[in-house]
Amino acid sequence: MAERSFAKEVESLRLGDGDVFRGEGILAVSKGLLQSGVAYVGGYQGAPISHLMDVFADARPILDELGVHFEACGSEAAAAAMLAASINYPIRGAVTWKSTVGTNVASDALSNVSSAGVKGGALIVIGEDYGEGASIMQERSHAFAMKSQMWLLDPRPQLPKIVEMVEKGFELSEASSTPVMLELRIRACHVYGEFAARDNVAPEFSARNPLGDHAWDYDRIVLPPSTYAQEQDKINRRLPAAIEFVKRHGLNETFDGDMGGVGIVLQGGMYNAVIRALQTLGLADAFGRSQVPLYVMNVTYPLIEDELVAFCASKRAVCMIEEGQPDYLEQALNAILKRHDIATRVVGKEVLPMAGEYTGAVVLKGLLEFLQGTLPEGFDAVGAGRLAEERLAPQTRAGELLTGAIPPRPPGLCVGCPERPIFSAMKLLQKEIGETHISSDIGCNTFATLPPFNMGNTVVGYGLSLAASTGVAPNFGKRVVTVMGDGGFWHNGLATGVASANFNRDDGVLLVVDNGYSAATGGQYIPSSARNLMGGPTGMTIESAVRGLGVEWLKTVHSYDMGRMIRTLRSALTAPGKGLRVIVARGECQLNRQRRVRREDAQRLKEGKRVETPRFGIDPDVCTGDHSCIRLSGCPSLTVADSPDPLRTDPIAKVDNSCVGCGVCGEVAHAAALCPSFYRLTLVRNANAIEHWWNRFRGRIVTWLRGHGRERPS
Repeated sequence: MAERSFAKEVESLRLGDGDVFRGEGILAVSKGLLQSGVAYVGGYQGAPISHLMDVFADARPILDELGVHFEACGSEAAAAAMLAASINYPIRGAVTWKSTVGTNVASDALSNVSSAGVKGGALIVIGEDYGEGASIMQERSHAFAMKSQMWLLDPRPQLPKIVEMVEKGFELSEASSTPVMLELRIRACHVYGEFAARDNVAPEFSARNPLGDHAWDYDRIVLPPSTYAQEQDKINRRLPAAIEFVKRHGLNETFDGDMGGVGIVLQGGMYNAVIRALQTLGLADAFGRSQVPLYVMNVTYPLIEDELVAFCASKRAVCMIEEGQPDYLEQALNAILKRHDIATRVVGKEVLPMAGEYTGAVVLKGLLEFLQGTLPEGFDAVGAGRLAEERLAPQTRAGELLTGAIPPRPPGLCVGCPERPIFSAMKLLQKEIGETHISSDIGCNTFATLPPFNMGNTVVGYGLSLAASTGVAPNFGKRVVTVMGDGGFWHNGLATGVASANFNRDDGVLLVVDNGYSAATGGQYIPSSARNLMGGPTGMTIESAVRGLGVEWLKTVHSYDMGRMIRTLRSALTAPGKGLRVIVARGECQLNRQRRVRREDAQRLKEGKRVETPRFGIDPDVCTGDHSCIRLSGCPSLTVADSPDPLRTDPIAKVDNSCVGCGVCGEVAHAAALCPSFYRLTLVRNANAIEHWWNRFRGRIVTWLRGHGRERPS
């Protein structure tokens, strides 16, 4: 189970010499890994590289043929630890995760692997989730690469270049005995294109051709005195070897232009945005040929001083296009030019924002200001300004028209989400026993911090919500509540939360939302899912794990049973005694359930079998327009409509066609004793003859009653 299936697309991974591969970026990365002779692949899902895990899960037959081992890891730390295989043995491995949060989790293992060095190529494919569309704190991976002396690739977002950098990344890793990071922004992950495929390469060593003898080398153990020698090796051998490899293989690119005196230095990932901006200004054509010279850094660490000096020496000014902050590259470029006594002016964050995503419009404005300020020979400042104004006019006008006119649309829980009744129950209970501190976690439950629930005082990391409550709980006048998803529970919460809390005899309430998947990242299987990636049972449950750690107070409640949920929460918060109280709220992720049910229903309909679909509705004549159902549930299927009663001006509630029949809205209304207007109906397809007869009979009765009512005198 995943957000989408790649069962058809993965067949393109079989393409070989002479074939043309067509697809999106993530598939291209997968093909590049197989062409490089990778022996093992692991990772942890998260935007924008979740699909890489999904692709390899669907490509298991191909991997088995080649002898490639694939591991769906329990966390990014577990994925990074896989790279230990490449420390002592000449086998290539690749791991992947969402950065920077995933890199933070993996940092212990990464630092140790980087210090020890590798014999086999080690590639880390990281999803650089930066910008307004990101779901994490705004940080970059660049600092980690510099800190741990790991080389950072940032390829131009074009499939041939991405695949080349995957393959060269392994070679660079082996040439310099250093792990290599390959960062991909979300647009690069999903960019579509083609490249000339090569044959897949079976790894030299694998389960099909196992290693013979084990290798032991204390110089590769990260303990003194080896660590001191490892640091010297990084600087004296590995770094020069990496620089020489990058130069010899031309991994960075220089594109000459007709316009002298100025140039642009840019991260590889910014190439498409820069070319588009130059095209708008009339300074580049549709094939990417630029009049302004470009130095494209497909390798952003280490920087190649010789190349930067050669590019900048003949120019009055260069524009540094570096997305995000701090301005590591701009500072480094200034230091390099100063060291070589070159007076070229570096213009970067003075014309481009220090923080925020470098969209096409942002880059366009920055480049225009740079060129208008430097006035290179042959540049028509007035004409370029007019072109930029025309290009930005629709966006500017839209901003003027829409300012304040569109209500905010924050992310929220899906229609029928099993987490919705949990927070509705908590909201109802708060009216009875008062509010308390709620420690939230990363995942779908984070959306409860937004309206209509507004529940969640802190969010500090995946699976860390229980640990985050331990400083609050002893200093609070009542028990605090911790909410954690099943994905976070297995990722980090079991060890840092439950084990630690029980060890320290902490008093509090932990509510684990067990929806069956890592739902927030696309619906991947986790240890407590009904099945694993191979289709077999996992044999693990949250309850057994919690009991194994000695938790005594444990209750399992169906998420949609709001009455029992309220009673269980009340008991957990008010019962005498001390100790950790754990509630497991079980209800399948509705999004994944609908994906499954739709396939099953389609198959049943095809076979002529009966299919029932529940729906809920609101009687417009009974609804009072109080809208408590919306305030307490917030389901997207609930909306408002005009009242049929001309004497009532307030709009009534309405259930639209997106309803999946979970019943949460009605449960909320019933639990709150608010409204009798909800009703449930069942849509039946492929009904039998008796049901058809009853349906016609009821229709006639209803028609007669309506007509009889109209005939009565007033």
